Amino acid sequence: MQTALKEKLNTVGHGPGCYLMKDAAGTVIYIGKAVNLKKRLRSYFKPKRQMDIKTGVLVGKIDTFETIRTASEQEALILEATLIRKHHPRYNVILKDDKRYPSLKLDLNHPYPNLTVVRKPAKDGARYFGPFSSAYAVKQTLKFINKNFKLRKCKNSTFNRRTRPCLNYQMGICLAPCCLAVDAKTYARIVDQVTMLLKGRTPQLINEVKKETQAAAAIQDYEKATVLRDRRYALEKLVEKQVVVTNDFRDRDILAVAGDETLTVVTQLTVRNGYLLGSRHFIAEQTLADENEIIGAFISRRYDDMPDIPGEILVSQMPDDSNVLAEKLTGLRGRRVYIRAPQRGEKVRLVQMAAENAIARLRDLHAGLDEKQRLLERLQKRLGLTRLPTRIECFDNSNLLGQSPVAAMVVFRNGNPEKSAYRKYKIKTVTGPDDYQSMAEVLRRRYDPDKKEAPLPELLMLDGGKGQLNIGRAILREMALADRIELISIAKKDETRGETRDKIYKPGRVNPINFGHQEDLLLFLQQIRDEAHRFAIGFYRRRHRQTAVHSALDNIKGVGERRKKALLTRFGSLGGIQRASIEEIGALPGLHLQLAREIKKALGS
Repeated sequence: MQTALKEKLNTVGHGPGCYLMKDAAGTVIYIGKAVNLKKRLRSYFKPKRQMDIKTGVLVGKIDTFETIRTASEQEALILEATLIRKHHPRYNVILKDDKRYPSLKLDLNHPYPNLTVVRKPAKDGARYFGPFSSAYAVKQTLKFINKNFKLRKCKNSTFNRRTRPCLNYQMGICLAPCCLAVDAKTYARIVDQVTMLLKGRTPQLINEVKKETQAAAAIQDYEKATVLRDRRYALEKLVEKQVVVTNDFRDRDILAVAGDETLTVVTQLTVRNGYLLGSRHFIAEQTLADENEIIGAFISRRYDDMPDIPGEILVSQMPDDSNVLAEKLTGLRGRRVYIRAPQRGEKVRLVQMAAENAIARLRDLHAGLDEKQRLLERLQKRLGLTRLPTRIECFDNSNLLGQSPVAAMVVFRNGNPEKSAYRKYKIKTVTGPDDYQSMAEVLRRRYDPDKKEAPLPELLMLDGGKGQLNIGRAILREMALADRIELISIAKKDETRGETRDKIYKPGRVNPINFGHQEDLLLFLQQIRDEAHRFAIGFYRRRHRQTAVHSALDNIKGVGERRKKALLTRFGSLGGIQRASIEEIGALPGLHLQLAREIKKALGS
């Protein structure tokens, strides 16, 4: 241990608090909390022979540390989260979804909620279920619900303007609340049953449907009784396909960790009512945390926004602050939550199952990384790059006749998209459809040396031909980055000239690069270009639609921000307003028939 660190460690007290590890540049690289600060810090600075390789390498980067004492473990937990959000330390447990799993959204803000598939839950008052293990799983679940429960199927925008029931009503799988007078209590009862199903309460739901069937039969409402009977049969068949993993039929999550020097996987198994509903994997890169710290960090952050916290969490390693975490979850849930590391019985088997899943996923990740590593090595050789293209940035412009011009940057790191690093740009200095100048503006903004932006890429790719390539080369020279960033451009094939492949251009070459039998390298570059194009087009469409709607409404006398918001909230879009009747518009709060006529006239409808 360094003498300075040893002397500083001697001054640290034994109470609870947080510690901040810093490198030689003064950057915070790790933040942790401890019940006993001195004891925890001593565990880092023991002889190297007593450390594993990963910990030894990372501890070697620590130049100094700071400590912040707190009055309690609870305060240390809160402070740690605050400091991590502020500093974003490189070696903390920053867990990311293995992939963006689909979920089902039930919009409770609408009087007649419907189910939609989403990839990213939001804090919008809706109820989310999932995530599901695959798009197929969520599709099959939605198919089952649509067949057996009469929730509406249409989108909110369609619901607002529909005047007659759709085919789903004719097929008997929708109550058509968009057009017909549907009893709110009846619909709410269906929503409650769907909620029970999606929360894994299928056995209880079957019992309720059975009672409803008997009640309907008792009053000789045989049509309703038949519908309920068929629903019960479908639910019973669904239960038969589910896997029972515990006999006590309780809700619990099971957490286990698998990791090595470069990657860590946390696997979460979800058990509801004794049935295994699915698994989910979270990935972290290099971290100074031990397994118990990793699980503690996962529990501390994972359940903050979860509406369905189970009563028990089984873990492969008990976190040091398990009592504090359990109290936090109990407060969030409103009922007692237990964190346990089982030592025997069927619960140990569940933890082993989670651990086996984590190990298998870690193995698959490394296999994928090895494959991507080999692809990048071959790409480096084929393009003649001086460095491995670990980080690739690709730019694309989007506009229609110069209107609402935008640009987008996507980032691929280690061969995979890093969506958190994507960037969108509104073109500020260019008038009209000038693709070259738009590209120049965006590159100057991205690589401005006076701005503290993300790390520089090894490879920059521009969507376009030799013109974009020349612009990129000029800007890199202007920014003194020509020796640090290598450059290519990608141009689409010209079928009128008999071209069969997209072309990759590089400075100093007249002809495009020939990939020969390594067409997978060209396909990889096309994938990056297509992702940049998708991202740019999506941004352009949103901006153009917003600009078009607002400019059209802004030109109408008497329509201010409040009325504009009311119109867009009620009808969803400019087209929805155009399709609405004068009476519908005039019925909105703050509007009247005369203004409604002016709006219809101004919009040409």
